[in-house]
Amino acid sequence: MFPETLVFALALFITGAILFLLIYYLIILSDLECDYLNAQECCSKLNFWSIPKLAAHAFLTFVLLIHGHWMLCLVNLPMVGWLVYEQYRVPAGNIGIYDPAEIHNRGMVKKHLRDTMIGLGFYLIIFFVYLYCMIIALLKGDPIRRHEEEEIVTEF
Repeated sequence: MFPETLVFALALFITGAILFLLIYYLIILSDLECDYLNAQECCSKLNFWSIPKLAAHAFLTFVLLIHGHWMLCLVNLPMVGWLVYEQYRVPAGNIGIYDPAEIHNRGMVKKHLRDTMIGLGFYLIIFFVYLYCMIIALLKGDPIRRHEEEEIVTEF
């Protein structure tokens, strides 16, 4: 098994990558809403990244599970469930979560923007939780080797 610090460094890296991906989603959906992009181009860009986002988050949850971080795993499970639910509720005729034929119907752009903002908030909070956990993991134990209880060694 990996050291705890490495687990949280991996968690920070994956969460940071997903944060950048969600900002990309936000920019693409905003461009679609303002008519800077056509629906076909927008949906192909967004659908390309939906499976890797799910895989990265599921992998991170699995790593937290096998390393015994139960609370962090339980915090991540609802988001994994939501991402899986998004993938499986796609109708049979659609090309993915974001379908160019239906994205302008029934306020779907606003719904996708709302879901992206909720995900952005979740990942931003969890990023700082992982950062805190990594700092705590780095500070575990005595970082300075002491000869006696009162003496601090400053020479190397």
